[in-house]
Amino acid sequence: MAASELYTKCARVWIPDAEEVWKSAELTKDYKGGDASLQLMLEDGKSIEHKLDPKTKNLPYLRNPDILVGENDLTALSYLHEPAVLHNLKVRFMDSKLIYTYCGIVLVAINPYETLPIYGTDIISAYSGQNMGDMDPHIFAVAEEAYKQMARDERNQSIIVSGESGAGKTVSAKYAMRYFATVSGSASEANVEEKVLASNPIMEAIGNAKTTRNDNSSRFGKYIEIGFDARYRIIGANMRTYLLEKSRVVFQADEERNYHIFYQLCASAHLPEYKTLKLGGANDFLYTRQGRSPVIDGVDDSKELCNTRSAFTLLGINESYQMGLFQVLAAILHLGNVEIKERDSDSSIIPPNNHHLTAFCELVGVTYQDMSQWLCHRKLKTATETYVKTLSRLQATNARDALSKHIYAKLFNWIVEHVNKALITNVKQHSFIGVLDIYGFETFEINSFEQFCINYANEKLQQQFNMHVFKLEQEEYMREQIPWTLIDFYDNQPCINLIEAKMGILDLLDEECKMPKGSDDSWAQKLYNTHLKTCTLFEKPRMSNRAFIIQHFADKVEYQCDGFLEKNKDTVNEEQINVLKASKFDLLVELFRDEEKATSPTGQVQGTGGRTRLSVKPDKGRDSSSKEHKKTVGCQFRNSLQMLMETLNATTPHYVRCIKPNDFKQAFSFDPKRAVQQLRACGVLETIRISAAGFPSRWTYQEFFSRYRVLMKQKDVLPDKKLTCKNVLEKLVQDQDKYQFGKTKIFFRAGQVAYLEKLRADKLRAACIRIQKTIRCWLARKKYLRKRSAAITIQRFTRGYQARCLAKFMRRTQAATVIQKYQRMYVEKKRYRQKQAAALAMQTILRAYMARQKYQGLLRQKKAVIIQKRVRGWLARCWYKRCLRSIVYLQCCIRRMRARRELKKLKIEARSVEHFKKLNKGMENKIMQLQRKIDEQSKENRLVNDKLVGLESSYTVESERMRGELTRLRGVEEDNKNKANQVSSLLEELEKLRKELSSTQQEKKTIEDWAQTYKNEMEKMVSDLRDQNGLLKTEKDDLNRLIQEQSQQMTEKMTRAIAQETQQLETDLNEERSRYQNLLTEHLRLEEKYDDLKEEMALSSHVSKPGHRRTDSTHSSNESEYTYNSEYAELEEGSRAAEDVTRGIDTSLTLKLQKRLTELEQEKQSLRNELENKEEQFQRARARDDAEFKKARGAELEYESLKRQELESENKKLKHDLAEMRKSLLGDAATGAGAPGSPAYKVLLEQLNASCEELEVRKEEVLILRSQLVSQKEAMHHKDEKETMTEPSVYADDVSKLKDADELKQAYVGLKDTNRLLEHQLQTQRRTYDNEVESLRGELQTVKEENNRQQQLLAQNLQLPPEARIEASLQHEITRLTNENLDLMEQLEKQDRTIRKLKKQLKVYSKRIGEMGAGQAEGQTSPGQMVDEPIHPVNIPRREKDFQGMLEYKKEDELKLVKNLILELKPRGVAVNLIPGLPAYILFMCLRHADYVNDDQKVRTLLTSTINSIKKILKKRGDDFEMVSFWLANTCRFLHCLKQYSGDEAFMKHNTSRQNEHCLSNFDLAEYRQVISDLAIQIYQQLIKCMENILWPMIVSGMLEHETIQGVSGVKPTGLRKRTSSIADEGTYTLDSIIRQLNAFHSTMCQHGTDPELIKQVVKQQFYIVGAVTLNNLLLRKDMCSWSKGMQIRYNVSQLEEWLRDKGLMNCGAKETLEPLIQAAQLLQVKKKTDEDAEAICSMCLALTTAQIVKVLNLYTPVNEFEERVSVAFIRTIQTRLRDRCESPQLLMDAKMIYPVTFPFNPSSLALETIQIPGSLNLGFLTRV
Repeated sequence: MAASELYTKCARVWIPDAEEVWKSAELTKDYKGGDASLQLMLEDGKSIEHKLDPKTKNLPYLRNPDILVGENDLTALSYLHEPAVLHNLKVRFMDSKLIYTYCGIVLVAINPYETLPIYGTDIISAYSGQNMGDMDPHIFAVAEEAYKQMARDERNQSIIVSGESGAGKTVSAKYAMRYFATVSGSASEANVEEKVLASNPIMEAIGNAKTTRNDNSSRFGKYIEIGFDARYRIIGANMRTYLLEKSRVVFQADEERNYHIFYQLCASAHLPEYKTLKLGGANDFLYTRQGRSPVIDGVDDSKELCNTRSAFTLLGINESYQMGLFQVLAAILHLGNVEIKERDSDSSIIPPNNHHLTAFCELVGVTYQDMSQWLCHRKLKTATETYVKTLSRLQATNARDALSKHIYAKLFNWIVEHVNKALITNVKQHSFIGVLDIYGFETFEINSFEQFCINYANEKLQQQFNMHVFKLEQEEYMREQIPWTLIDFYDNQPCINLIEAKMGILDLLDEECKMPKGSDDSWAQKLYNTHLKTCTLFEKPRMSNRAFIIQHFADKVEYQCDGFLEKNKDTVNEEQINVLKASKFDLLVELFRDEEKATSPTGQVQGTGGRTRLSVKPDKGRDSSSKEHKKTVGCQFRNSLQMLMETLNATTPHYVRCIKPNDFKQAFSFDPKRAVQQLRACGVLETIRISAAGFPSRWTYQEFFSRYRVLMKQKDVLPDKKLTCKNVLEKLVQDQDKYQFGKTKIFFRAGQVAYLEKLRADKLRAACIRIQKTIRCWLARKKYLRKRSAAITIQRFTRGYQARCLAKFMRRTQAATVIQKYQRMYVEKKRYRQKQAAALAMQTILRAYMARQKYQGLLRQKKAVIIQKRVRGWLARCWYKRCLRSIVYLQCCIRRMRARRELKKLKIEARSVEHFKKLNKGMENKIMQLQRKIDEQSKENRLVNDKLVGLESSYTVESERMRGELTRLRGVEEDNKNKANQVSSLLEELEKLRKELSSTQQEKKTIEDWAQTYKNEMEKMVSDLRDQNGLLKTEKDDLNRLIQEQSQQMTEKMTRAIAQETQQLETDLNEERSRYQNLLTEHLRLEEKYDDLKEEMALSSHVSKPGHRRTDSTHSSNESEYTYNSEYAELEEGSRAAEDVTRGIDTSLTLKLQKRLTELEQEKQSLRNELENKEEQFQRARARDDAEFKKARGAELEYESLKRQELESENKKLKHDLAEMRKSLLGDAATGAGAPGSPAYKVLLEQLNASCEELEVRKEEVLILRSQLVSQKEAMHHKDEKETMTEPSVYADDVSKLKDADELKQAYVGLKDTNRLLEHQLQTQRRTYDNEVESLRGELQTVKEENNRQQQLLAQNLQLPPEARIEASLQHEITRLTNENLDLMEQLEKQDRTIRKLKKQLKVYSKRIGEMGAGQAEGQTSPGQMVDEPIHPVNIPRREKDFQGMLEYKKEDELKLVKNLILELKPRGVAVNLIPGLPAYILFMCLRHADYVNDDQKVRTLLTSTINSIKKILKKRGDDFEMVSFWLANTCRFLHCLKQYSGDEAFMKHNTSRQNEHCLSNFDLAEYRQVISDLAIQIYQQLIKCMENILWPMIVSGMLEHETIQGVSGVKPTGLRKRTSSIADEGTYTLDSIIRQLNAFHSTMCQHGTDPELIKQVVKQQFYIVGAVTLNNLLLRKDMCSWSKGMQIRYNVSQLEEWLRDKGLMNCGAKETLEPLIQAAQLLQVKKKTDEDAEAICSMCLALTTAQIVKVLNLYTPVNEFEERVSVAFIRTIQTRLRDRCESPQLLMDAKMIYPVTFPFNPSSLALETIQIPGSLNLGFLTRV
């Protein structure tokens, strides 16, 4: 369509404006051909008429649709022109805070004048490896593109950074070099990348200064070549400098400074090491105070000097050289303060003893006289004579300044030269990337020679830029095979010819410099005569004959001719140089050593004109005679510029254009005038113009189909997307010239995309109107039906309410009548009943009183008789009991005396042997008789006991009954007495009542009235009291509720505090684990590096290595504790020789590695200890919440001490019985004490019964001992002497003497043994009893102390307020429970240790008993039987051997075992069909056998070989996920086996009895378990790295770029960067690809038998990587931040959650790792307008940081016109609400972060003895045991 057809009503255009350059307006009327003006309305509502140019009739520029505003690439705009570019940059810079924007191949960088958090290592990692168009514009993206093209195309690269002063060129170049240093690393241990970065502070100190436009402006140009080796690692760098501004050394304008190094020295002058420089403050020196701004805000010059010196040291410039440099710099400052006075008009003089000149001479080592002489004189040479001519004061001052500039230029070149030497390496350079930091186009009010050179350089760079852009456009068209014509673009070759061609400006300037009387005026006339009429680019100002104008590519510039010749000559007084060459200062002599050899001057002649002075680095490659004229500055600059252009043309250029947004250094302030001026000067608009001249808008067929599918009908959609697009586009755009079809893309002319967007918006708007119409109709009808239903409902309820009110009134009227009737009846009835009750009450009281008096008299008489009878009987019984106790006591004494005599006789008889013999005779008969007698006595005793019990019970009942009767009688008697007294008093009172009856009746009426009044008052008072009571109850309830709430709050508070403390401990534990595992990773990396270095040293020394080489002694000693010292146990002598040779190669490196490894081991051990402490604290904290678990463990402790308590109770019972017996026998010898029923008699009966029971037990023991003696007697012939050690030798001799005796003797011996055993047990119990008594006393004392303490605490708590009292009580209770728990834990640990010790002893004893039993079985067969008896052949069936679950191997087969089982075992093939973890089981079974045979050397070598072999196979195939997963599963299983069969009680709970028998018996492998655990951690981290390498390329494509829900995401126009991808398309990954890969990971780990808990941790790490990478890319890609993309992300996340649900992994914590991504997707979809929306966002996005939320809101981009951008005010509101958040300012998530891994114990139920070894493993040398 024609362009004029787009100028319709509501179309928006750009019109010129004096203030804002371009202003937006909207057409209020359609434009028709021939109209002379446009009717417009500005954004502020003002209507204007825009008149068109009558000659050209050019219409104003059209404005792009809003959805295209803010694009990453300016070439993606539909309308490419100056206002569109300016507006797009302004929107990105001001609204989105984005400082980088692509403009085709150019990166436009706007200086924000603020530090932004977008240059961290996380951002570098995010951009590393990414295509340039895939991420948001960034300097890192340009650097990555250069680095990638260097590696891919094998071609050198250049990054050209340009812009005017203050635009940020130096910072951009610095960040580019930082990116290279971070991504590539260095190829050696010399830290070259650090040296490259260290050159920046040095060059900034000596070459940067503060200007009015920039606080850190580079006053020179530099080109840095960063060299790379064949592996693309930094090996060195080289720097070339251009045009140092030397004039700044002697002159600075207002608000400017000299070079930073001078102010750094002045700020540090007070330090002792700088006292010799004799410096002061910056205001004390002429060269540093002219700008009157010696301080930069926020910059500490003394601190910057420390950084500069550190950089010098890092680059190899030692302290002495540094002080020499500072000495020269201080001398320059002193030279500037030398005061030259005027002697006359033609001569000058320096006053004698000038202290500044003296200081200068002392610092540079020259004589005062010579320097003062040649500062005021100069030497003129002719052909025959030499003259000394005086200088005027002005000439001498200029000569002094020229010398200062010359010295500084020499110093600058010397530093650059030494920096290059430090950056040069011996490694061969394979390629390089050059970074050019050079000044941009300059134009000022007064432009001189410096601006001429700068603009000349920019002309050359612009030409190279134009040619490169044109070349790229041509290649794009040819690649797509579309017809194209030559694009007309501005070629600035005529301007370059005007400057550098023959008879050009530079040639004429050099020719004029050679003339003896050449001047600026004569040179100007030559220019006018030569170029004014022949060149259109050269003009002469109207009002001046000493200036000329050149039409540059950016603008016209007027140059003043004054000073051109002198600046071009750039001379200095030769005699001054000779004085300096004769200096005693070595460094100064070195600076001027090559003065004669130099082909270019480095100083400048005096002069006051012009703005700056220039210096060019000498070109040492060209020679010239010292007698000839030196090359001019212009010639040198032309040559160096030509070399630079040759270098750039030989590389692939990348362009960075820096823009200065304002002249006031205000953060994020945009001045359109300054921006447009720089855009025109830097070539950005020229790029736009070239692009707009062809086909600027380019779409792939798929993108075009996705975007404009809405413009197609169903019949237009064909299977071939390319053909579909062609057909549709031909219908939509009639003009065939407006587009072209390429191989993969469609090319559009400028404005066509906007037209298509308009058609698309109209179609969508019509569809929206139809949808809105239908929905509004539906909503209106629904609203009408709802109102109608509501009206009917209201009517129904209103009528019902009225009817209910009428019925209620009628019921109330009837109820009132009934209530009145019954109320009146009730009042009358109540009055009658009161009168009747009063009369009856008086009669009843009187009659009852008379009856009670008569009854009480009769009752007292009867009770007196009964009392007398009972008292007399009681006295008689008391006398009888006393007599009985006395008799019993007497009998006891007599019997005791007789018993003692009898006992004495028995003891005497017992001592004689004859007595024993007599007693032995008939002992059995006596025992039987005694038994029968005891039985009879027992029966009699039982009968007597029953009788005594019956009598005693009857007596007790009767006594109780009599006592009760006696008590009752006493009470009756007392009542009778009281009643008698009451009768007399009542009679008197009755008399009085009769007298008062008459008076009472008279007062009755008065009292009744008073009573009625009182009753009313009381009722009122009662009601008031009830009300008060109700209020008090309410207040009480409120207080109780408040107390309960406070108590509940305190409980919740304590619970939260405990939970927070527990969570904090868990966090600390995870952090410690993470630190420990990171150290393990670093340790492994250093080990691998150490091995690589050893291999390299071995190869370099050409020493053969027949076997494994041992590590050095320090390394071995450090790792011997963890068995890392060698790969195999036995080493050959050849390896030792190789080791000795290797050690001599680089001893210092070896010692450094040894020291580093020692430090790492120590740090590892300390971290391990700290980790154990943290775990112990964590366990103690968790113990507070595990009360039930503690009770269960306490129950176990109680069960363990149950038997001891039973024995103690029996002992106490016996003690108690003995004490009772003694007490009863030693009691009062009263009469009747021995009668039946007395306490003594009962005690005796109980003791007798106990004796009978004890006798029964002893009888059984005698029978048992008899049987044992008989069996021992029979076995005496078959036992050797060793078996008799279990019995005492004395008793064995007695038994041997009594071989022929009867059974009674054997029973006697057994009885003696039994007695002695019982005596020993009694003594043991007594000691136990005493110990327990002492312990009980101690516990009692403890309880008393605790009670006192509790009382004190209670008293203190009672003094506290209720809230504090509750908190104090809770705190005390927590402390008490904690102490109790700790005590119980200590007791539990002590019991566990005791149990383990006893079990080990039991195992040892069981083993010995088994061996003794085997020896006995062998000894039972005599040798004679074996010889004499013939051997008959018998068919013995073979019994299946009972395997012990061990594998035996020979030591020489250990290498074969490791080789077949670890090194050559493949997970695929053989290992797939094996039992999961079979290698681990086999290794453990071999280890068990080594433990069984107690071979510590074999155990050590097997474990060492296993660990080193696993490390070796992982180092070899560490990138194979299947291999790493296989050995992770087997390593964990081996670790679990070591724990399960270690013998520790904690690991044996789930074992079977058979498995417990297989526990290790000789070695404690706890240290090896830790080593294997560390190995498992390393394998886990390697597994995560393999997984990252596989998943990483899939994540962005599958989670962000691929449209899982087709048609939701709208594709926006893309720019040039998306078209020229850095790498070829590797295939598109989808979400299904990610899920398939996750399935593959999961199935592989399950197949290998990985622990379920470990699988959960791996899946959690996988999901964290997916979420972090996706979110990071979302935060760095503006094109992904849209509403539709949020829906895609949420759908993808739901699919991942579904996968977790299918695998049963929802509780593994993986879903929580996706929470930041989920919230970011929700943030893209929620409303973002009002304060309520802001509050909702703040409460929703808890997992996102403030920086991430603001970044997403800034990047949010509408895909359709119906979406709205997020306003700046809304973003400010979000920032204000989130201001109080305490969080990290980091923008991106750490995608490399690995969660600390744990290996929960997982015992195996597989029995070791059932494991079979497949033959495919080639382990036939193993023998099952």
